[in-house]
Amino acid sequence: MKKLFIYIVFFSFLQVDAQETFIRTNLIGYGTDHPKKALVLSKVPVMNSFGLYDVQGNLIKKIPLVQLQKENWPPFQYYYECRFDDVRKLGTYYIASQDKKLQSQQFVIGNYPALQETVVQFMQTQRCGFNPFTNEVCHALDGRSFYGNRPDSSYVDATGGWHDAGDQLKYLITGSNATARMLMAYEWNPTAFADKVNEWGLPQSNGIPDVLDEAKWGLDWIHKLHPSKNELIHQVADDRDHLGFKMPHEDPANYGWGVNKYRTAYFANGKPQGLGKYKSEATGVSNVAGRSAAAMAIGYRIFKQVAGQQVFSQQCLQDAIELYDMGKKLEGYQQGNSYGAPYRYNERTWADDMEWAAAELYAATKNKSYLEDALRYAKIIQTTSWMEMDSAAHYEMYPYVNVGHYALWKVSDAATKSTLSNYYKHNLENILNKGSKNPYGVGHMFIWCSNNLAAAVSTQAMLYEKMTGDQRFSSLLQDHLNWLLGLNPWGTSMITGIPEKGEYPLDVHMPFWILNKQVVPGSLVDGPLWSSIHDRMLAIRLNEPDEFAHLQPDHIKYWDDFADYSTNEPTMDGSADLIMLFAHFYGKSASTVKAEKK
Repeated sequence: MKKLFIYIVFFSFLQVDAQETFIRTNLIGYGTDHPKKALVLSKVPVMNSFGLYDVQGNLIKKIPLVQLQKENWPPFQYYYECRFDDVRKLGTYYIASQDKKLQSQQFVIGNYPALQETVVQFMQTQRCGFNPFTNEVCHALDGRSFYGNRPDSSYVDATGGWHDAGDQLKYLITGSNATARMLMAYEWNPTAFADKVNEWGLPQSNGIPDVLDEAKWGLDWIHKLHPSKNELIHQVADDRDHLGFKMPHEDPANYGWGVNKYRTAYFANGKPQGLGKYKSEATGVSNVAGRSAAAMAIGYRIFKQVAGQQVFSQQCLQDAIELYDMGKKLEGYQQGNSYGAPYRYNERTWADDMEWAAAELYAATKNKSYLEDALRYAKIIQTTSWMEMDSAAHYEMYPYVNVGHYALWKVSDAATKSTLSNYYKHNLENILNKGSKNPYGVGHMFIWCSNNLAAAVSTQAMLYEKMTGDQRFSSLLQDHLNWLLGLNPWGTSMITGIPEKGEYPLDVHMPFWILNKQVVPGSLVDGPLWSSIHDRMLAIRLNEPDEFAHLQPDHIKYWDDFADYSTNEPTMDGSADLIMLFAHFYGKSASTVKAEKK
C-alpha cells in the first residue's frame, strides 16, 4: 500500500511537471560556432532527461540539466540550463524531454537568415512623405518653425525622414542614429543586402542596395533639417499627434493651422523648449549636431564610391563639416520636446556624439584638428554609459552604444586603441556581473525601451570583439540576442513577424495592425518594464486578457497588447540598431569574424 502511494504521488508529479514546465530557446537558432544554451523553467523540480533531436526525431545529444543557483524569477522556482555548444552540424533541431511531453519549437543551427533585410523593409514602412507601404503621401506640409533664427511659424521644408514609432512624430535624435547604423551595417557586410527596390521603396532594382536607399532617405532628411550653415531642426511634431490610431496620410492632428496640415518644426538652439505645459532641458546642440555630422561623414565615405552619387557625397561632407562646427560652438545636449504629457527623450550626453563626428571627419579629410578633437571628447565621455547605472530616465544615455569610441579606434595609434577598447570592456564587465545573477544572463536595465538596451549590449560586445579579437564577451552577446529572440520568460521574440511561424509580438501599438490587421515584420518593440515603472505609466491598460499572465515575473512586465504603448510599441531606432547586429552575423559564423587590428 505504501509503495502504491509513492507511485501515485510520482505519477502526479510528472503530470504537474508537464503542465508547469517550459523550455526556452532562441527561436531563430544559433550560429555554428556561437554559444548555445536553452533554459528549462519550472515550478517544481524536474526529474526528466532531456535531449537535442533533429527534425526526424533522432536523438543527437543527451543534455544533462544543470540546476542554476541564481535569482530565480517568480513564478518559477527552478531553472535548469541545457548546453549544446559542441553541436555544429547544420540543421534544424528541437529540445525535448525523453518522454517527448515537453518540446521546444524547432530552431536552426547554422548561419543566420537574412533578418537584416526584414528590418530594412520595416524601415521603409516608417517613411514619412511618400510611404511605399501605403502608397500614399503623408505630412507633405511639414513644417512651421519655432525656436529658430527665423520668425516663429515660418514655413520650412522638413518633409521626409521616418515616423519614430507607432506614432508619427519625427526626431533627429533617433533618425540620425538610425541613418548611421544602416550605413555602418552596409560597410561591415555589403553582401548581406539585396537590391529589390528603388529610392522610393517601390519594387524595382536601381543598382543600389536597399539598405543604402534607406540610409539615403535619412541623409536627405538631415540635409533638409539643416537649411543653412547655422540652422538645425531637431524635431517635427509633438504629442499633439497622440489622438488614437490613424493612417499617416489621414492624420487628424491640428497644430493650429487646420487638420492634417502644417506641423511644428523645432530648431535646436541649446535652450529649454516646449510650446505647452512641459519644458525640455537643454545645454547645447552637440548631441543632435554631432550625431548628424557623423552620419553625414559616413555617407560621404560610402556614396563617393557609388556611381552617380559623387555630387551627393560632397554635399554630405559639407553638411558634416557645418554640423560639426555647430556642435563645437554650442557644446551640450538638446532634448526632445513634449506638449501635453511629461514624456520626452531626456538625452543628457553629447561628447560621445562629437567624438564620433570628429573621428569620422578625420577619416574623411585627414585634418589632424579633427583627430585632436576626437581624442579630447573621448577623454570627456570615457566610460560614461547607462551600463554603469542602475536606472536612467527615458533615453537619458542615448545612443545606447558610444560608437564614437569604435570610430576613433579605427584611426588611432596602438596606445589609444587599447584605451578605447578598455572603455568598452569596463562597461561590458558591469553588464556581465549583473547578468551573472539571473538564469538568462542578461544585465540590461528594464526601463522604457529595454529591448534597445539588450541590442546595445550585443552590439558593444560585437564591437569589442572586432577591435580586440577577444571573445570573452561572446556569451554575453549571445545571451542578450537570445533574450530578444525568445529565450525570455514569455518565450516570445521581441521582433514582429520573426520568426514567421513562431511566437512574436502581434497585437502591437501600431496603426497598420490596429486599423488593417497588417503584420509589419521586422520591428523591435519596446520590451519589458520594471513593474514599479509599468504600474505608474499613464493610460496603460489591457485590451484583452494577458496571454502571458501565468509567465509574468513579479518585477518586470511585458504585455503583447496594443493598449500598452510602454512595452509593445515598435521603435524605429531600436529596429535600425538590429540591422547592424544582424548584418554582422549574416552568412558567417563567429570563427570567420576576424578582428580588424592592423
